[in-house]
Amino acid sequence: MALWILNGLIWNEEAGRLDSRHVRVEDGLISEIVDGQEQPDTAGCEIIDAAGKLVSAGFIDMHVHLRDPGFEHKEDIITGTKSAAKGGFTTIACMPNTRPVTDTPETIEYIRSKAASEGVVNVLPYAAITKNELGRELTDFAALKEAGAIGFTDDGVGVQNAQMMKDAMALAHSLGMPIIAHCEDDSLVEGAAVSEGSFAKKHGLKGIPNESEAIHVGRDVLLAEATGVHYHVCHVSTEQSVRLIRLAKQIGVKVTAEVCPHHLVLSDEDIPGLDSNWKMNPPLRTPRDVAAVIEGLEDGTIDMIVTDHAPHSAEEKAKGMQLAPFGIVGFETAFPLLYTKFVRTGRWSLGFLLQRMTSDPAKVFGLASGRLKPGAPADITVVDLETERKVDPETFLSKSKNTPFGGWELYGFPVATIVAGRTVWADA
Repeated sequence: MALWILNGLIWNEEAGRLDSRHVRVEDGLISEIVDGQEQPDTAGCEIIDAAGKLVSAGFIDMHVHLRDPGFEHKEDIITGTKSAAKGGFTTIACMPNTRPVTDTPETIEYIRSKAASEGVVNVLPYAAITKNELGRELTDFAALKEAGAIGFTDDGVGVQNAQMMKDAMALAHSLGMPIIAHCEDDSLVEGAAVSEGSFAKKHGLKGIPNESEAIHVGRDVLLAEATGVHYHVCHVSTEQSVRLIRLAKQIGVKVTAEVCPHHLVLSDEDIPGLDSNWKMNPPLRTPRDVAAVIEGLEDGTIDMIVTDHAPHSAEEKAKGMQLAPFGIVGFETAFPLLYTKFVRTGRWSLGFLLQRMTSDPAKVFGLASGRLKPGAPADITVVDLETERKVDPETFLSKSKNTPFGGWELYGFPVATIVAGRTVWADA
């Protein structure tokens, strides 16, 4: 059965405005987009009335943790994809720091099979760079690519050995695959839980210095230049990293980068106390770093927005700032946070935010989705831009509720998510 999404508001990039349009979906693809003044023949079709709502290409998140296999008490592919759908995401890419680590074709196949049979959004698995993410021996890149891996990363830990990273880049380049890097020098961060800034000083905590991230960025852009690989920097958070990536792009290194909503809207000065829901890696940095990553996103140094959705159980997060694991959940707050903070205040156009969450990640990683046009996959998100709602972690579809944004009043919550022409989540 065909589907008509009627009376929606679609961003017109050329005119810089929202226009009323009807969108027809058939056989998993967008088949037609017509002017909102027309009266299309909807006989025999499923109907979604999107009057007054934004209709966008589905959001794409190229950095998430589904915790499956091995940590299903935090999240699994079923709950993670449902949470993603509620946040408006139709395609997500999951990191390999599972148990077992996603370092074999069998684990890649497990993720793909479970996502296809039980998940509700598109799931693209990354594979580990090194076996067990220990930094000692490269995985079988060719076999992992054949099994369906979309790139290689040891996310969760940085690859400490430069020769290992150079070898990985050369091999990935020979296969036409990207290297995705968690940039962190372990020798600078041991025993630290928060950024080296005002909060750490106030509470007598060891801080994580900016250079722990930037040292690896600098090293890796030089290795990427030498090998020709597509090198992608995870969750950029520091002024120094932005500066290095900008320079690398200027001299023609094939480097791309991402940033998370929390690094765009929060600094270490916002942390209210020793609440581990504010503990993440990279940590919240200084206001100066926040300004730098915003500028980097705006000028194209940083290519896309990701959530780094990192669920943990309440029991784990209850261990306190020093002992609790790093990470916060992000699917169900990402778009509302950025829409409220940057679009409603007039700093960004709606089109800019949508681009960084749809077409830009699709372009960087060669995905067919990310655009609302005839012939494209019918991965679509419908968003209520006008109703203010309070963030209530207890309503999250994720198993985990670890967020610093509970109680925030935001606009821009998705109300329906469609994947391959099928509605996979809708606001009750």
